[in-house]
Amino acid sequence: MKLHYTILAAIAAALALSACGEKPQTNRSGVGADTAAFQGTGKVYALPGWKQGDKTSWEQQLKTRTQNAQNEYTKVP
Repeated sequence: MKLHYTILAAIAAALALSACGEKPQTNRSGVGADTAAFQGTGKVYALPGWKQGDKTSWEQQLKTRTQNAQNEYTKVP
């Protein structure tokens, strides 16, 4: 009977320790993001007024998006 409890405890410990591992988080192609966000993706689908690779236009687009779309105080009449 003690052998059953020992085996059960070993299995429970193995299951508990297996949850401690963490897999690396990458996108589907396995490539991590190692460039700055304002560099862009190279795609032609971008907002007008934002030039890929221009940090100041990137920051201006973020400010505009924050004030116009994500500010709840401006949405309330």
